Amino acid sequence: MKVDAQQGTNVFEVTPQSGGVASFKPGDYLVLTMENVTIAATAGPAVLTVREKTEDDDGEHTRYTSVALVKTAPKEIPAPRDFHPDKGMVDAGESLTLSWEGSPEFDYRILFTGGSADIPSGARTWPLADAPKRATTYTLVATDPITQQQHFLTTTVQVRFPVLETLTATTGIDTPWVQGAVDGKKGRVTFTGTGVEISDNSGGQGTVTADRADVNGVNTGWVQGRGADDGWISFPKEGLNVRKGAGQSWGSVFADRADLNGVNTGWVQGRSTDDGKITFPKDGLDVRQGSGAWGTVHADKADLNGINTKWVQGRSTDDGWIGFSKEGLNVHKGAGQDWGTVSADQADVNGVITKQVRGSGEGKGYIEFLEQDKGVRIFGGVSAGWIRGLNDGEAWIRFNENGIWVLKNQNGKRESANVTCATVNDRPV
Repeated sequence: MKVDAQQGTNVFEVTPQSGGVASFKPGDYLVLTMENVTIAATAGPAVLTVREKTEDDDGEHTRYTSVALVKTAPKEIPAPRDFHPDKGMVDAGESLTLSWEGSPEFDYRILFTGGSADIPSGARTWPLADAPKRATTYTLVATDPITQQQHFLTTTVQVRFPVLETLTATTGIDTPWVQGAVDGKKGRVTFTGTGVEISDNSGGQGTVTADRADVNGVNTGWVQGRGADDGWISFPKEGLNVRKGAGQSWGSVFADRADLNGVNTGWVQGRSTDDGKITFPKDGLDVRQGSGAWGTVHADKADLNGINTKWVQGRSTDDGWIGFSKEGLNVHKGAGQDWGTVSADQADVNGVITKQVRGSGEGKGYIEFLEQDKGVRIFGGVSAGWIRGLNDGEAWIRFNENGIWVLKNQNGKRESANVTCATVNDRPV
């Protein structure tokens, strides 16, 4: 027979397992046994109504009957007790067994940090496959398979030398020292009244290895890289010494930027041996190339009280350059000794020594300076309103629309002057 519960009701329907209609002969009967069926929430009487549908020669018949039941509260299973280990303190790796007393009707399970174990039916002991490495609490859970009621018992096993993966202490740890647990790596940290002492396996002074240290101060004789060939810094009274390798040879300081009040050094050089170098003699500084030859200073602007140099040139080898001779300065063009050109809007000088003076544009006239006592030659013509001698009392020539007047200046009167040369081209003595 098959029993089906009608969804959403408290009705169960019994039908033949093979389907169809069951056939009963006179005297046959049906015994229906129901288990784990909720009849009422509490203990007390209950009535079940049974509807029977049959069919015989007289047709279909429906009969009802009532079955009276008395529901009693289930008998409670006594709770388990005496959950304990066979040792309260164990060493790492030591065997351990947990045991308890309790009804066989319970399903037992043991919970612990990192896992759980189901206990076989009838067992009241559980030998641990792996002994605990640190203090561990075990919880026995006993479950009633019918009511699903659970009982909990706990016990804790202490480990004499615990192995901890992590340790979180919210109020602090009080201990005289901390030591490693692996053979060959049993360095020790001892807490003294002034701080800590680091010891190695033999008890001597040890080494602190870290990715980063954030401290307010460090008192030490020297600091070195992790390798014996690494550079190291010692701290004399005057400041600090930077050394290289296993010795006393001076080392190098590499930095992106240095912010100092002063630097005392024999020289400064770029990071490569071919880079320029600055040395500091008593009289100033020398700029050298990597080979030691005189080097070049590159700058956008220089603000100096004075410059002593043999020559000054533009940034390119084809640019003009100025040489400084004893007599003054020489302006040259390009990579050579050809005379160059000075371009300026205005020149204010006490004297100019030059071969010629020319206008600033093409085709302009120019003045050429001849040999001594021969004067000048003007190319392109001279335009002037008048020409006068060097002194106020000397004769002068005036150009007007009527021609040329050669006059002498005496008391503001115009008087004819005498021309004392045989021809126009003759020069006065």
